[in-house]
Amino acid sequence: MGAHMKTTIEVSDPLFVAAKDLAQQSHTTLRALVEEGLRHVLSNSRANPKPVFKLKDASVRGKKMLISDPHRWQQMEEEYVASRVVGLGS
Repeated sequence: MGAHMKTTIEVSDPLFVAAKDLAQQSHTTLRALVEEGLRHVLSNSRANPKPVFKLKDASVRGKKMLISDPHRWQQMEEEYVASRVVGLGS
């Protein structure tokens, strides 16, 4: 069957007990049960890859907002708020 690598994994006590009970009921070993589970998860992950995230286009009227210095956001916000306050006083 090939080379085997010995490793240690930590699982919660209830999961360990349930897996050990299932292995015993199935007349198999915990090792075989874990290997079967890993094969199942690996084959499903290859068959159903997660979709790649794509950012929705949220441009305004198709125009890009160009800001030479992204650190100016706070200054721009303050200017916007000031213009709104002046507009309300008219």
